[in-house]
Amino acid sequence: MLEKEIEQKLIRTAKKAEGLALKFVSPGYDGMPDRLLLLPGGRISFVEVKAPGLKPRPLQKKRHEMLRSLGFKVYVLNDERQIESMISGGDA
Repeated sequence: MLEKEIEQKLIRTAKKAEGLALKFVSPGYDGMPDRLLLLPGGRISFVEVKAPGLKPRPLQKKRHEMLRSLGFKVYVLNDERQIESMISGGDA
């Protein structure tokens, strides 16, 4: 499955859960996750989407740790089977 296909499934699944998986763009601040996941109950997390088998680059890892230190969940999504757990609030 391609990265784009995984990302589209995340968007559809979030919508079914009455949430949003918004494209996250941060001009001038490279390495930020691809999607901002907004779910009912005020749940907010960030999602880095990767093709199967791929991992975040060093700068991306640094940004993920920064966001986690602020108290946000950050997921690295590289398998469509992870999506349900993310939507239900599983471990990042």
